[in-house]
Amino acid sequence: MQFQIFVYHTLSVDGITYLCASDNALDTITPAAFLKNVSESLLRNPLMSQEHFSPSNAAAADFQQVLGKYMMKYNKSQDDSSISTLRSQVTDVKNVMTQNIDKILESEERLNIFTARTDNLQITAEESQKTRTIWRRMWWKHIKKILIIPVAVLLSVIIILLSTNVIPT
Repeated sequence: MQFQIFVYHTLSVDGITYLCASDNALDTITPAAFLKNVSESLLRNPLMSQEHFSPSNAAAADFQQVLGKYMMKYNKSQDDSSISTLRSQVTDVKNVMTQNIDKILESEERLNIFTARTDNLQITAEESQKTRTIWRRMWWKHIKKILIIPVAVLLSVIIILLSTNVIPT
């Protein structure tokens, strides 16, 4: 057994409460418009201008025709409203998807920038390591020159002094 689910809509105007039931929970605009039109039609009725309204059979029959006319109008437009509701939902989903795609593209762009910066840092680190290695080699060459030249001069002086017998052997 399957139950029909209804959503109830109300409108209160000048102490009179209007009520209608709808089986479309997503549509709140159509029932509100229906209740507004029904209330305006009832208030335009000359019998309502009397201070104590007590509906006669003639007024009730007349109003039943008005109510039937509005029910037919809004039930017919409900099919169109369902389509427009679906279109609206599709448009909303499309807008959300577009926003998500834009966010993904922005995220990808930031990721590419981050990757490029990381690559640049890696290259800079490698170049810095190479520069340190070259500097160290040059420093050792310089130290060797500083050490070898005085040692060679000292040895040359000693050899000369030994050969001239200035230093006894």
